[in-house]
Order: sequence, then structure tokens, then C-alpha cells
Amino acid sequence: MEGASFGAGRGAALDPVSFARRPQTLLRVASWVFSIAVFGPIVNEGYVNTDSGPELRCVFNGNAGACRFGVALGLGAFLACAAFLLLDVRFQQISSVRDRRRAVLLDLGFSGLWSFLWFVGFCFLTNQWQRTAPGPATTQAGDAARAAIAFSFFSILSWVALTVKALQRFRLGTDMSLFATEQLSAGASQAYPGYPVGSGVEGTETYQSPPFTETLDTSPKGYQVPAY
Repeated sequence: MEGASFGAGRGAALDPVSFARRPQTLLRVASWVFSIAVFGPIVNEGYVNTDSGPELRCVFNGNAGACRFGVALGLGAFLACAAFLLLDVRFQQISSVRDRRRAVLLDLGFSGLWSFLWFVGFCFLTNQWQRTAPGPATTQAGDAARAAIAFSFFSILSWVALTVKALQRFRLGTDMSLFATEQLSAGASQAYPGYPVGSGVEGTETYQSPPFTETLDTSPKGYQVPAY
């Protein structure tokens, strides 16, 4: 984008329609929905009664760490998507190039980290579900477990795509013409300080003779004017 910084202009009015159609916005909304589809089923149906008593255990092989990891991962993605979506809305209002660079780097780093965590979570939940012994409670909560695993896989794809978009925006760099023009216009409006104006009459006390001057003797020694 010409005259833009990190893929966005400065101070332009936000068009809701074009903003909603941006691939990055669609990916954030999809990741936000996927995160709900992961931690929602685990919270609602991820804990089932044991065969020996009324105690609740995680449907993923009775491993409470698997349920906690899935909930924490999904909830973190849910909050992050909302925060970065708000940042995208306010991005054009950020006038500092340094602040924009930090925002893009934060998006890039977090998206890359969460892509890796979603991959780990998908492998972890899949492994624990394969080790789960069949039973009435497992059959009852099977749909919730499979939904969490499936949307964990979809979250990998969406967050990898967000990482790629953030990397592309970072590679766009900064077009300094937009900000340099602003600085030049601001500098031109400032008047240069003038020279001090004197009275036009120099005092005799302040006058000094030029340096390296000697008084010339009109009658040098040893020379006489010839008389005719």
C-alpha cells in the first residue's frame, strides 16, 4: 500500500464493510469461534462420572491435565482474538511507526506461539482419547471430546494463517513518505529566528582596528627628500 505503514494508512476513516471482508479479520473471527468450540464442550461435557462412584473425571483417559490444557488453550485464544481484533480496528489511528512495529511483532509472535500450542494440544488430546477405555460415560461424552479434537486441528490452520498474514504485514515495512511529509509541513510552519537588529550607530569603544596592521611611516628613516 502506497503511503502506508505496515499495510495501513494513517488517520483514514475505517470502513466497516471493507474491514469485515479483510482476510485477517475473517481469520480472527474463525479462530475466535474455534476456540469456543474447543473449551466449551470440555467445560460442559468433558467431565464424566466414574464407574465406581460419583466423582468426576476427565473424559480424556481420566487425565485432568488434558482437560485443563484444552480449556486454558481455548480460553487464551478466545481472549487474544478479541484483543487483536480491537487492535486491528485501532491500528490506523496509531501514528508512531515504532508503536506500529511493536504491534505487528506482538501479533506475529503470539500467533506463531499459539499455532505451536494448538499443535501440541491437538496431539495431546488425540493421544489421550485413543487411550481412553470404552464405557457408558465415554460414549456419552464422546461427541464433546471429538469436537474438541477436531476444532483443535482447525485452530492450527487458522492460527498458522494468522501468522503468515502478520509476517506479510511486517515485511511490508514502513513507507516513510507519509510521515516525512508530516514532519516537513510541521517544520515549514515554524518561523526561523531573525538576527538581532541594532541601532545602526556603532560606539567608538567597541571599534577595534583590523588585526595584523602596522602604522606606515611616510618618512622612512635614513631617507631624505632631495632639494632641487
